[in-house]
Amino acid sequence: MHPAGVGSGALPQRVLPGYVPRSHDRILADAALEAGQGNSRMLVLVGTSSTGKTRACWEAIQPLATRGWRLWHPFDPTRAEAALDDLERVAPCTVVWLNEAQHYLGNPQLGERIAAAVHTLLTHPKRRPVLVLGTLWPEYADQYTALPPATSPDSHSRVRELLAGRILTIPDTFDQDALRTASVLAHDGDQLLADALTRAHTHGRITQDLAGAPELLRRYEHSTPTARAVLQAAMDARRLGVGLHLPQTFLTDAAIDYLSDQDYDELTDDWAEAAFADLARPVHGKQAPLSRTGARPRRRPPGAPTSAPTPSSVTGPVFRIADYLEQHGRSTRLRLCPPASFWAAVHAHLTHPDDLGNLAIAAERRHRLQWAQHVRLRAADAGHPYSLIYLARMREAAGDMEVAESLYQRAVDADGTSDLTELAEQRRGAGDPESAECLYRRAADAGDADALFLVAGRRKAAGDREGAEAFYQRAADAGRVDTLVDLVELKEEAGDWEGVKALYQRATDAGDTYAIARMADMREEAGDQEGAEALYRQVADAGDTGALIYLAELKEDAEDFDGAEALYQRAVDAGDTGALIYLAELKEEAGDFDGAEALYQRAAGAGDTGALIYLAQLKEEAGDQEGAEALYQQVADTGDIHTMVHLAELKEDAGDLEGAETLYQQAATKPNALTALARIREQAGDRDGAKAVYRRAADAGHAGAMVRLAELREWAGDQKGAETFYQQAAATGDPDTLIHLARMRDEAGDQEGAETFYQQVADSGELDDDDVKMRWPYGLDPDGSPTSPWS
Repeated sequence: MHPAGVGSGALPQRVLPGYVPRSHDRILADAALEAGQGNSRMLVLVGTSSTGKTRACWEAIQPLATRGWRLWHPFDPTRAEAALDDLERVAPCTVVWLNEAQHYLGNPQLGERIAAAVHTLLTHPKRRPVLVLGTLWPEYADQYTALPPATSPDSHSRVRELLAGRILTIPDTFDQDALRTASVLAHDGDQLLADALTRAHTHGRITQDLAGAPELLRRYEHSTPTARAVLQAAMDARRLGVGLHLPQTFLTDAAIDYLSDQDYDELTDDWAEAAFADLARPVHGKQAPLSRTGARPRRRPPGAPTSAPTPSSVTGPVFRIADYLEQHGRSTRLRLCPPASFWAAVHAHLTHPDDLGNLAIAAERRHRLQWAQHVRLRAADAGHPYSLIYLARMREAAGDMEVAESLYQRAVDADGTSDLTELAEQRRGAGDPESAECLYRRAADAGDADALFLVAGRRKAAGDREGAEAFYQRAADAGRVDTLVDLVELKEEAGDWEGVKALYQRATDAGDTYAIARMADMREEAGDQEGAEALYRQVADAGDTGALIYLAELKEDAEDFDGAEALYQRAVDAGDTGALIYLAELKEEAGDFDGAEALYQRAAGAGDTGALIYLAQLKEEAGDQEGAEALYQQVADTGDIHTMVHLAELKEDAGDLEGAETLYQQAATKPNALTALARIREQAGDRDGAKAVYRRAADAGHAGAMVRLAELREWAGDQKGAETFYQQAAATGDPDTLIHLARMRDEAGDQEGAETFYQQVADSGELDDDDVKMRWPYGLDPDGSPTSPWS
């Protein structure tokens, strides 16, 4: 059995993940059941390396273990000799474990005799029941079961007879049902499965990933300095945004500065060849730390023109790092900036526009401004749209509009779209507001309604009311009818009531219920209840259930409960299940508890867990503690932390301390539950209890809990204790904590300490702090030293 999973310590820890049953497990379970009922059975699981054969056998025999069955695994002095010597002494109620059965059945001298002895064991009436379980790779199963040519000796005849009807094939991948089960276990706290799913959910080779992970990690940690340097360069490339396929030339040159001076001095001429050959050797699960690969060729219909070579074409071998090692690198190298050889290799060897664009951004975020500029120029030459936009902005700022115009157009063409607004949205989503603003402005100049609306909002925020009104008007004329709301607000502020009236009519004529509802909100805020209600009626008549609920609330306020109930009922009839809650509350206030309960039940039946809580509270108030607890339990079963805690408190009040403890424990096993529990304690005023739970979460590695403990210490005036917890949080890579620590050191006059923390922020790639930018205006070199002035 291969070790499945790796602990977080320095040495691999063998920890089994949760087990996910698959179709072959039912057959194994049936065989174990029949053996338990007194019938001898044999099954041999056939599958490729690390597909879960041994674990499946192990899970299948657990019911027999509880009934006192013995397990026998022959292995000394050799597996074959031990099996042949002792098979005749196997007693009833024994599981014979022939893991890697080729060592027994494939032995050239003893294999046939072992097969005969196993057959005797299975068929002798006085020796039953026994269960014989084995595992084989497909190539061995094929070898033992294939009929030999007529002219060749039959060296596996007894083995073939033994295996006939007793082979069970195990698939290489998890099917969709198995993946769903694995996802549930991961969600419930199985970290090993959760990690494996992040890497293997697309191809489904979960067991191979779990089995290969410890050996991959061992190979990485104990590899030669050159192989380790190549892997670290590959890890950094992937985590900073390079695609799956890494050119060998890039990895070779990038690896140089990952070596110590001594290791560099000891390099031989063939170091790279030896390192790549070493890393290509597979481990369990057919995974190699670094495997040679390539993009699949594109298939075209006969006669279709072939595309010309692009600048992003890669010549020479390309490699892919194992998913597990890639993920390991993302976590362990999170706060490290790659060395100079990495950036030089990027500039010299990478050609794909997205790779270069991503790396330019990565360099800039790490305040490596000089390399960011060089890589961005390469990205722009390769046609990367966002790099082209960046350069266009620079040319525009320099007054070179002709070149800027050309670069903007190249960016739009490279993105495969003529929609400047869409490109602007992409830039805004990528955290590049300056480029987004330029593109919005250009799109607005071209008459794009969405861009006009956005530019109008920016003019309004800047206090340019006249400019905002002009852009809102242009946006409305271009088809953005919802901008009428913003125009109404501007005209009301200016006291232009005739203009307001005209806009109301325009929205009504256009049938824009959203605009009318917004205008109704504005009328209500202005104290014009009658005008608001009239507008809401228009929206309600158009089928908007939110407007119906609002009008019902107005009726409630006016104590017209029959009118309110009628409107709530209209919303319910229109399919708004939320209105059931409002209607139930109305009946509850009127004393109609049976009617309220029926409505809460309807809402709960529609999947509204909030309705279950309301219903539970209703029963609790009525003294039906048992009914309330049953409903709270339904909500708690969905994972709701607050309800688990409340239910635990109810059990505690009732003296059921064991039940309360169970619920508290359940809550604490949920993801982030400890911090949720701590917040509940804090909100309840139990600061000491909150601190205790925060400390448990901090001990489990939760950075947010560490920060909260630090804040509590800080408020109590314990600066030293606060810094200790901030340091713990910073060790998890939290950039906000690093900045906070840097400022604490700054305030204490420790400039050197502050600079150390600011540099860690820069290295982590989470740079968004003016203090860092002002400290090093020309950026940092890859080694962290300040960059000399450059242009």
